[in-house]
Amino acid sequence: MLPIDVAAYRSPWRRLHPAVKGTFCGGLLACALLLPAWPGAVLTAAVALVAALGPAGVPPGALARAAWVPLGFIATGSVTLLVSVGGSDTLVAWDPDGWRRAVEIGARASAALLCQLLFAFSTPLAELLPRLTRIGLPSALVEIVALIYRMLFVALDTSRRVATVQAGRLGYASPRAWVRSAGALGATLFIRSYDRARRLQHGLECRGYTGELRVLVEEIPLRPAAVLAAGAAPLAVAATTISYGVLL
Repeated sequence: MLPIDVAAYRSPWRRLHPAVKGTFCGGLLACALLLPAWPGAVLTAAVALVAALGPAGVPPGALARAAWVPLGFIATGSVTLLVSVGGSDTLVAWDPDGWRRAVEIGARASAALLCQLLFAFSTPLAELLPRLTRIGLPSALVEIVALIYRMLFVALDTSRRVATVQAGRLGYASPRAWVRSAGALGATLFIRSYDRARRLQHGLECRGYTGELRVLVEEIPLRPAAVLAAGAAPLAVAATTISYGVLL
């Protein structure tokens, strides 16, 4: 099981209805994308981080490990905005206004990332997917996502076991051996995944699959008061940002 899934099942927010967490995280995500970067994105990131490390009980180490790669991608993409290409004098030149766009995009993207990670670390995907059909998503699309999600763990486990065996036979001792072992690992993983998918389809057909997978979902009461409380934080962020802009 992935660390995000482990944290989601252990989160104190697991007992909350996904609609409540969706209202909270979705509202903050909208604030990060629609409000001015200052102070909207900064406030959004702060609220999401405090909620994640506080009430949601997200382990700081797990959050940092999940965020550092996307944050690195955001930083790399923001740096490119500091220069302009195709100027009249030189091909690449320093853009005087580039730092403003870089800071704005970096702040918005970082705040949006924290909102998404908060939802992922507090909501198990296995409990979210069956409820998506209730809001109008096609059942076939939801089932494909669920099957891919389940097959992902099988593929990861297979790749770990094959890589361990290859390493034990010095399959990664040299660059040439590394390339050969990586190619063999990819081929083996594709063949085994394809075979497992074929056997899964055959098993479903033998059990009378009619186009819809029915699973038992634990019922969690949805209280309107909880939804209103979840929407209060994004509204407060929006009101504070708008008030700051008016005062300026």
